[in-house]
Amino acid sequence: MGTVAIDARDARGPQLRGWGRYTLELVRALRRLGEIDLLELDEGGPGPELLWEQIGLPLALKRRGAALVHGPNCFLPLRRSCPGVVTVHDLAFEDHPEDFASLTGWKYRTFTPRCARSAERVICVSEYTRLDLCKRYGVDPARTRTILSAPSLPLGETPPPPGPYLLAVGDLRRKKNLVRLASAFGRLRREGLPHRLVLAGLDAGEGTAIRTAAAGAPVELTGYVDDDRLDALMRGADLLVYPSLYEGFGLVIVEAMARGCPVAAADATALPEAAGGAAALFDPLDVDAMAATIRGVLEDDELRTGMVARGLARAAELSWDRTAELTAAVYRELA
Repeated sequence: MGTVAIDARDARGPQLRGWGRYTLELVRALRRLGEIDLLELDEGGPGPELLWEQIGLPLALKRRGAALVHGPNCFLPLRRSCPGVVTVHDLAFEDHPEDFASLTGWKYRTFTPRCARSAERVICVSEYTRLDLCKRYGVDPARTRTILSAPSLPLGETPPPPGPYLLAVGDLRRKKNLVRLASAFGRLRREGLPHRLVLAGLDAGEGTAIRTAAAGAPVELTGYVDDDRLDALMRGADLLVYPSLYEGFGLVIVEAMARGCPVAAADATALPEAAGGAAALFDPLDVDAMAATIRGVLEDDELRTGMVARGLARAAELSWDRTAELTAAVYRELA
């Protein structure tokens, strides 16, 4: 196999989001695998990123003699000198366009279908996303592969904050559904729940709707947290609640499970697939159901013990080395 070029720009950001962490961990694991002559392209060019992706990148591929190019977040050059692999994490920009800036949403909705249809192989991080992609964009299923992501946060020793608390991770995008979670939490507090709710990723200035929905119940907004603090928060939480309406996988779920933290999650999109039978699921549109599920997990010690054991087993099934091996196998299909 010749040189495989991978667009590694997203792995270089100071505050990595899902696709950036995917790129970083995949590159590291491919390096460990040692079978791939990997060319990391971690800088774009001057001007709009779309210009580099569609003009600068194909010129770089031809100049460097790349045998294959991998776009790890939805985009590939539509005209290129070598076969292309693209990873599609989700199609949230189709289902929840309100969560995207207008130009960003336009770019994803315009180019992702074209890139996916032009790619020789499309990697999806869940079977849910793969089926959605094929149905929505008419991508040939024979050219698609499902390769799951894996936990990547290092296990640390920083003491967690004092409890008891519930943990949620996310931002104020509508799909994250945190206002309904705050409503469910407020109801539980009025019924005697002693916990506070910690929302990792939200700044204090963003919390008006959250605090209103919680109706005076104690909500802590941490702002951005680094890996070490997020690890500590997960290790100390009595329950991670993940009420998102749409996820292409749900990496936060398996990160919590890897730390022995039980998980209650939305029974929606790819989250049941990520949970692998180890989480308590609820209807994310039903505040009563959300509250009842949270209460049920917290009050049933036997249930919690079983969930922790199943969660640890689920997280252990997933590894970036395995993800890299399956990705390398896709590369070999096109060599």
